[in-house]
Amino acid sequence: MELDVTAPVQQLATAAADLVTLLPGRKLDPLLSGVVLTAEPDRVELAGIDRERAVRLSCPARTHTGGAVLVPARPLAEALRHLGGPEARLVVEGQKLAVRTDRTRFALPLLDRHAHPGVRPVPGRVGVLDTSLLPVAAATAAAASRDDALVVFTGVHLRADAGELVLVGTDRFRMAVARLPWRGEVDEWTALVPAALWAEIARQARGPGVALHADGDRFGASWESSEVSSAVLDVPFPSEARHLAEDFDGEARLRADELADAVRHTSPFAGQNAVRLEVGGGEVRVPRPTRAWATPRRRSRPIPAETGSPPPTSRATSPTRSSPSAPRRCASASAPASAARRSSRHRAPRPCTRC
Repeated sequence: MELDVTAPVQQLATAAADLVTLLPGRKLDPLLSGVVLTAEPDRVELAGIDRERAVRLSCPARTHTGGAVLVPARPLAEALRHLGGPEARLVVEGQKLAVRTDRTRFALPLLDRHAHPGVRPVPGRVGVLDTSLLPVAAATAAAASRDDALVVFTGVHLRADAGELVLVGTDRFRMAVARLPWRGEVDEWTALVPAALWAEIARQARGPGVALHADGDRFGASWESSEVSSAVLDVPFPSEARHLAEDFDGEARLRADELADAVRHTSPFAGQNAVRLEVGGGEVRVPRPTRAWATPRRRSRPIPAETGSPPPTSRATSPTRSSPSAPRRCASASAPASAARRSSRHRAPRPCTRC
């Protein structure tokens, strides 16, 4: 086994960290926990696989000696993250891979690359989605469920429909639907993609567009010098059309950042984890909840009282000095209940002899 390459530290560390993020599962097989490093004429490729996903990432490099090795993925990412200097040299030394800079050196054990099952390529391409639309697409993944007991709701349903890409995510209580323009290359196509993978693709994808790939049982995405594929969720997904109303009593359009900022300011006082929206007068108001049902999450931020007089019962149950039915007692006459509980014999406090 031979390999000798020099690559930029920052780009190589980013590629290794992205691969570990795309393959987060715990793998009992040490071969599946490794990354295949392949030195090509002008780049170095990092490839990994688990039981469901396959990832290929690459970064520019100067190749001194071509070859391929298998090393543990997570230790490699940690070693590259702590490296200093602009470039790092990866070279095989005996049964270890040395990662060196001018002042730092790490050594990683080599795994049996010939026993590795290999990394499957992505399926055929079905269309291209602009990278600028990925934040909208990621919102559908945020609405998906994280409960593995109902697998169907842990995915994002992708469907090609009349020149648009329709994405639906739901956890049975909320639903997010996005209809995005895309350059489709097939007439009909549908896939149920794991929501966690779709969100990570939307976060990592770079360049002008991300290509989508699919076949009967796999889904993939590729951009620039990266590609990832995964097994789809083979369960029927309910149609969103039966859950979306066509007629509404009203409609309001406003800036999303302004609404999010208003909700963020009132959410600490929403004791029931809900906020109320009031529409009228050409504006959308997010009122602060009333004292009757709101409970602040932090006691250091008291809720200001609503306009109006306090409830009458708050005065009727509090005796004062002027009340004839409330005799005066000194401080030692009535000890607090906590003091009685702290007493080892739980004796009642004695009345004061001066009263």
